[in-house]
Amino acid sequence: MPVGTWPEGFSARQMPVTDGSQYVRVGGRGPAIVLLHGFGDTGDMWVPLARVLVEDHAVIVPDLRGMGLSSHPDGGYEKVAQARDLAAILDQLGVRDAALVTHDIGLMVGYAFAAQFPQRVTRWVAMDAPLPGLGHWDEMVKDPRLWHFNFRGPDTERLVAGRERILLDRFYNELSANPSRIDDQTRDHYAALYARPGAIHSAFSGQFAAFAQDAIDNRQLVEKGKLTMPVLAIGGDHSFGAALATEIGFAAANVRSAVIKDAGHWIMEEQPEQALSVILPFKGE
Repeated sequence: MPVGTWPEGFSARQMPVTDGSQYVRVGGRGPAIVLLHGFGDTGDMWVPLARVLVEDHAVIVPDLRGMGLSSHPDGGYEKVAQARDLAAILDQLGVRDAALVTHDIGLMVGYAFAAQFPQRVTRWVAMDAPLPGLGHWDEMVKDPRLWHFNFRGPDTERLVAGRERILLDRFYNELSANPSRIDDQTRDHYAALYARPGAIHSAFSGQFAAFAQDAIDNRQLVEKGKLTMPVLAIGGDHSFGAALATEIGFAAANVRSAVIKDAGHWIMEEQPEQALSVILPFKGE
């Protein structure tokens, strides 16, 4: 099945949020699960998981602010602000509480949501990303592989324009265990989405630029106490691995670990079967 092809039973709509709209896919009935993607992907990354979950869950899959098919507001990229928009989306859908499955920047939004609205999160799957301002964040951002966190501005956007596939290939190739696991069809699919007007600006000057404020916000959130809901921290063995549970443990008290073999950062693209084998039992507990 081509990437981005959603199974029957899903519909999509633009839903109003602060100063814009978010493209949200909704399908199924039952306990709610929210799936949040990161940079280099859109909500389409979750198709293999959503195909299974929709059989007995209400599955909610937004494109993050300024990404995918969502609108491109100038501001509001702080993760606490995006979490409040997620709360508004769930309110509009009549969803009181939900499990979270999150990756990369989606993990950061997921934490901000769980910390601000703990009563609305039943359990949280956190996949392969650190939390700004917490744990070993300050040391991690010095890693030269994370140069893109400060890559922004109109000149850099002009450099990338028309070369989105080249840019994304760098992430797919360097941050995976085996680049061939991310096929050309997948790469072209996301390159087209990130070539949409405003997409690179929203990613670099929006999502990444907000990390400094996110670090401040997260330190304030964790001062109120660690999360108490069950958390599953999933790392690729060529990326965070078991160390992710340590990082998430700075923000959550009830964390267990899972390591995906032969995977880097792109767990759902590289090893979807393994990912499902650890996510599905956890959400059903």
